[in-house]
Amino acid sequence: MRKGIPKILITGGAGFIGSAFVRLLAQKGVYSSDGKSLSIIDNLTYAGDLKRLEGVKGKFKFYKTNICNKKQIDLIFAKERPEIVVHFAAESHVDRSIKDATVFIQTNIQGTQILMDAARKYGIKKFIFISTDEVYGEIANGQFDEGSLIKPNSPYAASKAAADLLVQSYIRTYNFPAIIIRPSNNYGPWQYPEKLIPLAILRILNGAKVPVYGRGLNVREWLYVDDCVQGILAIIKKGKTGEIYNLGSACESRNIDTVKLLLKNLGVSSKRFEFVKDRLGHDLRYSLDSRKLFKELRFKPKVKLAAGLKTTVNWSIKHQAWLKSKLRDINKLYK
Repeated sequence: MRKGIPKILITGGAGFIGSAFVRLLAQKGVYSSDGKSLSIIDNLTYAGDLKRLEGVKGKFKFYKTNICNKKQIDLIFAKERPEIVVHFAAESHVDRSIKDATVFIQTNIQGTQILMDAARKYGIKKFIFISTDEVYGEIANGQFDEGSLIKPNSPYAASKAAADLLVQSYIRTYNFPAIIIRPSNNYGPWQYPEKLIPLAILRILNGAKVPVYGRGLNVREWLYVDDCVQGILAIIKKGKTGEIYNLGSACESRNIDTVKLLLKNLGVSSKRFEFVKDRLGHDLRYSLDSRKLFKELRFKPKVKLAAGLKTTVNWSIKHQAWLKSKLRDINKLYK
C-alpha cells in the first residue's frame, strides 16, 4: 500500500455499479493500483460476474462470501483492516422481490447489520451505504429531498429502506461514521439484463419485442453508471459523516419514451415493443432533488440520457454474447 492511500473494502464489487466503482478506483489509481489496498467481497450470485473486472485484474484482492456470513466477514475485516467500506452488495430487482422477498430481507437488512458490526469492531473511519431513490416511494409532482418521508412500495424498496434506517440508527446510537447515498436509476455497460434498458436491448438483439409494463407512463430519473460512481467518489472525498446525499441526474423519461429512444439507436422499428400486464404496486414516478450534492460538493453528472443510451447500445452490440449468456435466467424470470 502506498503511503497516504487508505485501505478500502467494497461489497458487491462484481455487481453492476460496484464493479464500475472498482474500475474507477483501479484504473485511475485513486486508492490502489497495486492490489494491496483495494479489496472486494462478492457472493457471485446470478447478478455478480468477475468478467466485469477483467480489465483491472491484479489491482484488488477478492473474497467470495455472503455478507450474511458473520464469521467470514469478521475474518476478512481482521485480515484487511479497511479504513473505508463502500457497501453496494444487495438484492436489487423489484420483480424478484415481488416473487419472493426472503433473500432481500436477509441480504439487504441482516447483511448490512453484520457489516456495520464488523466495521465498528475494527474501527473503520468511513462507511458508505449505497441506498436507492426507491426508499422514498413515488411522487406525482415535485422532487424528493433528503428530508422527505421514506415510504417504500415494493419488498425490495422496503428492505433497502429498513437498511437505510438501520444505518441512521447506528449513526445516532454509536456515532457510527456512515454516509448514506441514494442514487436514482442507473444504466450503462455491464448491467444485468433484468432491468428495463439492458432487457430491452437484449430482446431486440434476440429478435423479440420489448415488454413494457402498463402503458409505459412510469417515469424514471436515469443516471449513467460512470456518473454515479464519480458522484460516490466525490461524496467519499468531501461528504460529511452522518449525512444523506441524493445522487440524481435530472434526466427524467417515461419508460415508453426510453424504449423508443433505444429502438431508434438500435435501428429497428419504433413498434418493436408490446404492453404487458403492469407490475404489482408499480411506482409512477421517481425524482430526486440533488441540490445538496450539486451545491455543497460541487458535483454534477455529465452524461445526458440520449448520449448514455447511445454508448450503452454500442457497448451491448459489441458484447452481445455476454448479454445473451444471461438469456435463460431472464426467460425464466419473465415466463
